Amino acid sequence: MKRIGVLTSGGDAPGMNAAIRAVTRTAIYNDMEVIGICRGYEGLIEGDVVPLSVSSVGGIIHRGGTILRTARCPRFVKPEGVREGLRRLKDYDIDALIVVGGDGSFHGAYDLCKLGFPVIGIPGTIDNDMAGTDCTIGFDTACNTALQCIEKLRDTASSHERLFLVEVMGRGAGFLALEAAVAAGAEYVLLPEVPFELETLCKKLRYAHDRGKTHSLIIVAEGVMPASELAVQLKDTGGYDARITVLGHIQRGGSPSSFDAVLASRLGGGAVEALKRGESGVMVGRIHGNIVTSPLQVAWEEKKSLDADMMSLIETLGI
Repeated sequence: MKRIGVLTSGGDAPGMNAAIRAVTRTAIYNDMEVIGICRGYEGLIEGDVVPLSVSSVGGIIHRGGTILRTARCPRFVKPEGVREGLRRLKDYDIDALIVVGGDGSFHGAYDLCKLGFPVIGIPGTIDNDMAGTDCTIGFDTACNTALQCIEKLRDTASSHERLFLVEVMGRGAGFLALEAAVAAGAEYVLLPEVPFELETLCKKLRYAHDRGKTHSLIIVAEGVMPASELAVQLKDTGGYDARITVLGHIQRGGSPSSFDAVLASRLGGGAVEALKRGESGVMVGRIHGNIVTSPLQVAWEEKKSLDADMMSLIETLGI
């Protein structure tokens, strides 16, 4: 194996640059060339590529976003798009591909693999909703970003005796909302995976207000409903003056945390080592502190569950 390609696909996540750096430098250390593919599968189809070197990936480990940029590519969902991507890989004499992204990106990688092309996946998404790894690249940073914002809101909420409804990212998964809620000491969290009763929430707010609590905080994953809609449904706030904050894409930006920079570096190096061992059609992940590989399909076929103890903590500590 002489030349490998690397691309980032789907939503960006803090730590993707650290993964690109680790892939590039590990490959070069092992006498391989590295080709960066810009704008994900869209760039692959269009032949938007750039050679990567030890110096070109210098100084990027703590940069947010991705220097290769990213894009969603409806064309790659279709067989003709995958075949065109494969043709481009062969045109550039690329022997294997490393894909950094979420489960949608891994579907594309799996389609290439089914055509006989060696592919390794690196899980990068702030949602942390992929099986095969305890934590995905970007999740820790996004949690810390959300926490910093929520802590500022708590200061003003206490000053004005307000209820804040804070909407965080997570269309189909509540990992980010749950982690942020526990870390911020929220009284309640709404998760896509768990049905909630509006009356139970109202009772909890009334109880908190009646015992003299000066503020209250509810974290809402966007996949449950918009915070603005919850505010309309929440007829009884228990006496609090309610305010809405949507954190939005701020959660996807910024320099990676120490945890994410290290995780991305380990997974990037692990992906190249997996190719050296002759593995293909797998993702690298970190499980119980160890770097392991699992079939790509695990990312979408196995359901990653929320931590039941974490959910109990919200109920216990949010009184």
